[in-house]
Amino acid sequence: MSERAARLGREDFRLFRAIPTRWMDNDVFGHVNNVVYYSWFDTAVNAWLVEQGHLDIAGSAIVGLVVETACTYFESVAFPETVEVGIVVERLGRSSVTYRIGIFREGAEQAAAQGRFTHVYVERAAQKPVPIPGGLRAAMAGIAV
Repeated sequence: MSERAARLGREDFRLFRAIPTRWMDNDVFGHVNNVVYYSWFDTAVNAWLVEQGHLDIAGSAIVGLVVETACTYFESVAFPETVEVGIVVERLGRSSVTYRIGIFREGAEQAAAQGRFTHVYVERAAQKPVPIPGGLRAAMAGIAV
């Protein structure tokens, strides 16, 4: 078993997105279920890509497919909180990118949970890896560690 990741702070991330929790996010234990964190990862990254003009959900010929995710939990979050999702590019390859993601309680300095999220870029129709387009690569480099 590998060593537990060190808990990250806000300074370890380049941009943040606020996402409100929903009633249905809580599980029977009274906190947000673990699968919801992965949805927040996906939402934060893809919303940034859309806002930057690098993803047209229905029309982009080149898209990022998730090939790996991981999450480490440090404390519980529950409805009706708003979380702040921190994003930074941890690794930028030829056709893949790994984002480091932090889930912060509103205003908190340390992550309640953190993980990584890897996209491999493919030509949508053929589903074959392709190099990350230049403009997108530059945007990713702009939020890299």
